[in-house]
Parts: sequence; structure tokens; C-alpha cells
Amino acid sequence: MSVNSLSGLLIDLDGTMYHGGIMIPGADALIAALRRLDIPFLFVTNNSSATPEAFAERLSAMGIQTNPSEVCTSAQGAAAYIAERQPGARVHVIGEHGLRTALQDAGLLLVDEEPDIVVQGIDKQLTYDKVARAVTFIRGGASYILTNPDLLVPAEHGLVPGAGSIGAMLRAASGAEPIVIGKPSAILMDFALQRLGLHASETWMIGDNPATDIAAAQAADCPSILVLTGLATGDNYKELLAAAGCEATVIIDNLHTLQQFIGDQLASGQQSR
Repeated sequence: MSVNSLSGLLIDLDGTMYHGGIMIPGADALIAALRRLDIPFLFVTNNSSATPEAFAERLSAMGIQTNPSEVCTSAQGAAAYIAERQPGARVHVIGEHGLRTALQDAGLLLVDEEPDIVVQGIDKQLTYDKVARAVTFIRGGASYILTNPDLLVPAEHGLVPGAGSIGAMLRAASGAEPIVIGKPSAILMDFALQRLGLHASETWMIGDNPATDIAAAQAADCPSILVLTGLATGDNYKELLAAAGCEATVIIDNLHTLQQFIGDQLASGQQSR
């Protein structure tokens, strides 16, 4: 990968920018540096529960000044995917406010009967009845779209079931395989690249999870930076990469070193012109 190929960045959130409500050291300085250097970026998250406005507010409260337009969620990716292929489709949702809002903003009709598509994300108010209805719709011919395959997600007191765990029930009961939007699928990555207006080869993915962030970068043909700030650590990253069946372009210990790396990449690229 040539050094002058860094034109933009796709950046994971949880485990890369913060843990829960706590900013990872150097995240604020990194984003401030990207703005000074005029490097376009998007925060790309598998989390479908909240709106971009809510994510931007959360980041800004930590000292990472962010606009909603700089956030790209799996909910938005799912909505765009459906709207492009079936404008105005009838959609039944298992999910939370962020997913419902994204689907409605894309001009899709949220329904409780006779849907064309079942869209499922994380739902902390999940009930047996919700699962049963979704399975009935899928078995009756509705398409099935899963916002993201994460089996576990971080919570205040450890890991809790994610959208992928709910999806495991729907898949087992319906016999249908969903179209997966979020990382490691290339669908969310391609959506983010379109929003940035950049090619994959010049847009680097930064994340802490080999199975989602780095695998997604590989699927989308983006170079990648694995940061050892979250799931991946100095002790386990080799094992995690092997389990995910992927390789990171670069492995970096922390966000301060990452900021220096990006500056060095840009400087080298300018000198080579």
C-alpha cells in the first residue's frame, strides 16, 4: 500500500473512540488533528439503536466534537439498501429508535401486517411475541434483513446479547438467511464510501475488532488499521486475526501513535509527489 493512498478514514466507535461512556485516551486529539489536516472521515458503527444525532451528542459530551453528518450507522445502511431496491417498501421492524427513524427517513412504510421486509436490529424490549410475528412474516415470504451480526455488545457490567443473537433465533425458526448490512459485510462499508465520495483503496478503516472492522475492510478492499484499544490487545490480536481469517494493513498500540502514523503517512505522500 503506497503511503500517499490515505485520502479518508472510516472509524469504528465502541472500543476505538470510547468504552461505554469513557473516551479512549487520545480520541479527542486524533479527531481534532484530522480536522486540522482536512482529512475526511466518517464514524462507522454497527449499532442500530441510536440516531446519528444521538451518537454525535454522546461523542461531543466526551470532548470529541462531532456533527451528525459524520456518523454512519448500520440502521442508515439498511434503510438506504432497502430504499434503493424497493422504494416505499412495507417494513416490519424489530429494533429501536435509531432503526425506526432511519427507515422512515428513507421513505419506507413501517407496518405491523403484511410486510415486504422484516428488518431486525438490537431490541432491548424484545418479547416472544415480537419474535413469533417476525418469524411468521419471514416464513410467509417477507425478505429478512439483519442490521448487524454482533452476537455480544458491551454494556456497563460486561457483554450482553446483541442483534446477532436475536438474529440467531429468527434464522433458526424461519430457516431463512438474512441479508447482513453491518460489518463485516461490505454493504455498510460501500454505503460509507459513497457518502465520503472516495475509493476503497484510498480510504483506511480504523477499528479494534478483527472479526468486524478488519474483516469488513478486507471485504470492501480498504486498507485497515487495527488499534489495540478495545477487543484486540497486544496479547490476543494475533489469535483474533487468525480466527477472523483476515489481516490488518497496520497494527497500532494506541490513538496517540495512530495520530503520529497518519501525520507521517501524509508527509511521506506529499514528499513523493
